[in-house]
Amino acid sequence: MPGQIPVVDYLVLGDPPHLRAHTCIGCGALFFDRRNACAHCGAEEFTSKALANDGRLRAYTQVHRAAPSVPVPYISAIIDLDGGGVVKANLLDADLDDITPGLAVRLTTFAAGVDDDGTEAIAFGYVPVKEKQ
Repeated sequence: MPGQIPVVDYLVLGDPPHLRAHTCIGCGALFFDRRNACAHCGAEEFTSKALANDGRLRAYTQVHRAAPSVPVPYISAIIDLDGGGVVKANLLDADLDDITPGLAVRLTTFAAGVDDDGTEAIAFGYVPVKEKQ
C-alpha cells in the first residue's frame, strides 16, 4: 500500500508535520542527527524535542547552479526557529523582491518524488507568512 516517508529522519509527518531535534540534557544544544556526546559540552544524555514550525529568516541566497535534476533558481535559507533551533532549508513560494532578513516563515511539506510502488518521499521547506498588521 503506497504511503509517505520523510526524506530526513528529523521530519515527523504528523498532524501537523514538524521537525524533531535531539536536545543535550547538559547544555540544551540542539542537534538533528543522533549524537553519542554533545559537541558543545561533552554530555552524553539527550532528550527529544519538537521544534516550532514558525521562525524568521536569518540569511538567504539565490542558487543558480545545481545537479541536473534540481530546478534553478531556488532560494537557500537559514531559519531561526521560534523557541530555539536553526535549520537550513529552501524558501518556497517567495518573490525574491519581497525577501528580507527577519521575514516570518512557516514549515511546509511537499512530495519530492514517488517510487515505483507509489510511496511519496516527503521533503520540507519554509514559506513566507503574512504577518498581522
